[in-house]
Amino acid sequence: MPLALAAAVAATLALAGCSGGGTPSTSEDGGAEGPDALNIGNFLDVTSWDPSLADIGFDGPYLSAVYDALIALDADGTPIPSLATEWTVADDDLSIDLDIRTDAVFSDGTAVDADAVVASLEYLKEGARSGEAYVNVSGFAKVDDDTVRITLTQRDDTILYLMGLGRSYVMSPASIEAGTLGAEPIGSGPYVLDDTTSVPGAEYHFTKTEDHWDAKTYPFSELAIYPITDATARHNAMLSGQINVQYGDVANLEQAEQQGWNTAQRVSGWAGLVITDHTGAKSEPLGKLEVRQALNYAFDGATVLAAVGSGAGVATNQVFPDGGDINDPGLNDAYAFNMDKAKELLADAGYPDGFDISMPMSPIFEMWKPSAEQALNELGITVTWDNMQMPDYQLNAPNYPMFISFLAMDGNDVATVSRQLTSVQWFNPEPDYAQNEVIAPLVEKVQTERGDAQTDAIKELNEALVDQAWWSVWYQANNIYYTAPGIQLQPVVGMMFPTLRYITQG
Repeated sequence: MPLALAAAVAATLALAGCSGGGTPSTSEDGGAEGPDALNIGNFLDVTSWDPSLADIGFDGPYLSAVYDALIALDADGTPIPSLATEWTVADDDLSIDLDIRTDAVFSDGTAVDADAVVASLEYLKEGARSGEAYVNVSGFAKVDDDTVRITLTQRDDTILYLMGLGRSYVMSPASIEAGTLGAEPIGSGPYVLDDTTSVPGAEYHFTKTEDHWDAKTYPFSELAIYPITDATARHNAMLSGQINVQYGDVANLEQAEQQGWNTAQRVSGWAGLVITDHTGAKSEPLGKLEVRQALNYAFDGATVLAAVGSGAGVATNQVFPDGGDINDPGLNDAYAFNMDKAKELLADAGYPDGFDISMPMSPIFEMWKPSAEQALNELGITVTWDNMQMPDYQLNAPNYPMFISFLAMDGNDVATVSRQLTSVQWFNPEPDYAQNEVIAPLVEKVQTERGDAQTDAIKELNEALVDQAWWSVWYQANNIYYTAPGIQLQPVVGMMFPTLRYITQG
C-alpha cells in the first residue's frame, strides 16, 4: 500500500566521476540519447512478484518490468491509458467499461484478452493488498472480445487512480490458477525476469520483450534492479558504475552534482502526530479543539525538518502534497510556531498545567522523539512512552489517542480525502470525521460534487482540516533520486520509487 508504514519510514530514514550502465545509444542525428542499460539501485527488495500481495511503495520498478497495467498515471496522478485504451463511466456512476487493446501477449505466449483481464481483476479484488482498489466493486464481466465492465455498488472517484497507481497489473490466467505468480511472474510487460542470472534479495536481471506493444515507453535494452538498503552502499554502487539510477540520500547531493548526475526530488509523505481521537473518547483533552490547535502551535516544522530530514522537504501543516492543486501555502502560517499561544490555548481548554498521555515508540521513530519530547514537555504534557518493535507499532499505535508517524501521500486529491480521512486504514481504524459538525458536511460535499466544484469542495475541506487541527503535521519530506547523464527520472507522488515508464533516456 502507498501508506504502508515500513516503506514510508524507510524513505525518510534514507533522506537523513563515474556513471554506470552500458554503452550509450545514438539517435538518428548522431547525438547520444543515453545508456542502453538501466541499472537501478532500489531501497527495498520486491515484496512479492504476485501483484495481489505486492506493495506499491518500492515495488514499482520490479512489477512494471514484467506486468502491464490496465491503467497508468501521468506525473500528476491523472489516470492514462495502458492495456485499457480508454474507459467510459456510466451516467449513474455505477459501472465502468474498459476497452482492452488486442495486441498484447503474455510471456507464456497466450494473448491478453477480455477473459484474462476479468480473471486478473477478480484475483486483484480478493488480494490482501490489491483489494484496496476494488472495495466498491460488485463484479467484473466480459462485454465482448475487447471490452470489460466493472460494476460498482456506489460511486467511486478513486478506483481509476488506485488502478493506475499499481493495482491493475494483468497476469497470466494459467499462473493465477496455478498459484505460481510469487515465484514465477508471468505478465505481458516490457521485460521478462531472468531466473538464471537473478539472485533473490540481491540482484534481478531482465530480458527485453521483443515487439512489446509499448516499446517506445521502455527504451532500455537491458534492465537490472539491485535492492540496496544501505544508503552509503547504494551511493558507492553508483560511483563504481554498478548502477546508474539510485534512490538517493540528500547527504550525497553535493557529490552527485560534482559527478554530473541528474537530481530529481518531490514530496512523498508527511511527518507529525496522527490524532486518532477527535472526540475525547480515549483522551479527553484531544476532544477539545484548543488542545489540538495548541499541539500545532507547539511544533516548529522547519526546525524538525532540518534536524531530522536535512531540510529535504517543506514545512507545512497540510496532508495534501505541496505544489498540488489543493495545498495552500497561505495556510502554512496558520500555526506559525508560538509556544506562548500554545500554552494559552491549553489554559483556555482547562489544562493550564498540561495533562498526561501515553504514546507508543519504536526504534524507527526515535529520530523524532527528541523534538516531540521538547515541545510536549514545554506544554506541560507528560508522556509515558510505551516501547515496542516496528511490527507491533503498526499494530498497536492506532489504539493510542495520538502517535508519531510518517504517512505517504497521494497525487490524487479525492484519494487523499479517502485515505487520510474517511476510509479505514491501519493508522485510522475508526474514522471519526462524521462526528465533527464542521468536517462531516464538507466531506459529503466532496463526495457528491464533480469536476471543478469538487476541487473547490476539497480546498474548502483542506482549510477546515487545518482549522480543526485534525493532525499536527510538521513537514512533508522529499524523495530524492540520482541518475547518470543520459537518464531522466520523473518522481510521482504516491510511489516511493516510480515505475519504469517514468525513467527515460535523455
